[in-house]
Amino acid sequence: MTLNQQKKIEHTFLFINGLLIVVLLHLVGKIFPLRIDVTEEKRHSISYASKELLRSLDDKVFIEVYLDGELPSGMKRFQKSIQTLLEEFQIYGKENIQFVFKDPSIAASQQSQNTFYKHLIQKGLQPTNLTFKKNDNRIERLIFPGCIISYSQKERAVNLLKGNKNNAPDEILNQSIENIEYNLASAIKTIVQNNVPRIGIVADHHSMDSIYLEGFYTALQEKFIVRNLNLSQQNDIINGYDVLIIIKPTIPFEEKEKYYLDQYLIRGGKLMFFIDALRVNMDSIDADGTYSFPVENGLEDMLFKYGVRINQNFVLDVSCSDIPIVAGNVGNQPRMQMLPWPFFPVISKYSEHSIVKNLDIMQLRFVSTIDTVKAMGIHKTPLLFTSPYSRILNAPVLVRIQDVQGGILPQFFNSPSQPVSYLLEGKFQSFYKNRIPRGVNNYDFLSESQESKILVVSDGDFVRNEINPANGKSMEWGYDPYLKVQYASKDFLFNALDYCIEKDGLILSRNKSIKQRYLDTVKVKQYRNFIQIINIATPLSGIILFGICFWWGRKKKWGK
Repeated sequence: MTLNQQKKIEHTFLFINGLLIVVLLHLVGKIFPLRIDVTEEKRHSISYASKELLRSLDDKVFIEVYLDGELPSGMKRFQKSIQTLLEEFQIYGKENIQFVFKDPSIAASQQSQNTFYKHLIQKGLQPTNLTFKKNDNRIERLIFPGCIISYSQKERAVNLLKGNKNNAPDEILNQSIENIEYNLASAIKTIVQNNVPRIGIVADHHSMDSIYLEGFYTALQEKFIVRNLNLSQQNDIINGYDVLIIIKPTIPFEEKEKYYLDQYLIRGGKLMFFIDALRVNMDSIDADGTYSFPVENGLEDMLFKYGVRINQNFVLDVSCSDIPIVAGNVGNQPRMQMLPWPFFPVISKYSEHSIVKNLDIMQLRFVSTIDTVKAMGIHKTPLLFTSPYSRILNAPVLVRIQDVQGGILPQFFNSPSQPVSYLLEGKFQSFYKNRIPRGVNNYDFLSESQESKILVVSDGDFVRNEINPANGKSMEWGYDPYLKVQYASKDFLFNALDYCIEKDGLILSRNKSIKQRYLDTVKVKQYRNFIQIINIATPLSGIILFGICFWWGRKKKWGK
């Protein structure tokens, strides 16, 4: 055997061995996947809770994403982020996660396209109009930036384009990318879970008509088992509920009822309070107006013990929603006019907490400021703030339309942002420590709690839905039929419930933050030609240099 033949055999064996090693590494990688996220903010990594959820799937979850076809660059980036995350989901969910991207605009005819659009809207997907340029042509498209998740004959629509409408379009897109994991993982968990959390509504202390609560109950029943709870008929400590919600109490709580709430909290239960500090009648705000007076609900001392105080005032805000008023008559019909109403602040300023991160705007009604007081071991986090152009009016407050019919005068709104919601966390001291009320069983009394949480919002009407002016029926919770705006009330409550119910759960994936790294447009224009030359010349120079080095090496080796 000649030397050349021997070298050819050696090279063949080396090639075959290298090929076998590559195939072996590929097989090992499929069995034991190794993922290394080298991005600074770990944008391609998913949380531990999401991984555990995906590993626990016992059947196939099919995800149809309706974001495909001709899209501008920003939406292409959004689409790529969704695809990358779903591919990451497949690593941990394996064959139980299947997805496909579809273009809803592809149809045989305009009629079938419109029918399909209506079908997606009925399922819960919200359309978005896009206008962009391509090759100097103006293109308009209706897209559905969301998906429908199917599992075991159940479906759930998920809208993925969510962000604060007060921000620029690029920021909204970035916020949506940050929330993709939570929105998808939370929807998957809702559709596959067997142990559905139980929510108790303390419904015997408010005087709100049931038609104004239908949207609230309907929204909660999408993810939870909801039951009304009558504390006055309670004979023992409340059990079996993950969270209790107290809404707009107008009837004072008795000591026995407060004791049951207290001991529920001390045993690790979670409480949410949506409370008005002042009472006002909207039907009397025209003409001479009406005065607002404090609401006696009996919970003030208990909340003070836990660490917060709702002040007896109203916060007015330049950033507010409009309300319809009668501005005259046209024939026999009243003429309606939309009037800015500073008593209804629109909230767009939030803390950095995972409950409210990247949240869209919300509307509150007749809201009050909240102060914190000393409570040992309790961590207090403000969640919602009014705008930097606020005004505080202490009780009694005269509320009337005439004061704002001439317009909102900014010089009177000179107070800074005011907190109107707080989250309290920690080991609470019992309000009834060293003083058990009469008529209750105190043999199992506890004075200090396990780790627990309380959410306080100084707006009892937060849970109230609007009434359709056309047919008098209740509308979706958070939707304003006059301004055609969907507020983020439901997202806020769902985030808060997830945070309270699950310790270190999916809600923590909302903490993901992706930095936007913008190019300096001035320098791009200034050095445009230089950058183009570098981008073209650098790879060509590298190839030429490699060729010269290779030729010189062969000449040196074989030149003799």
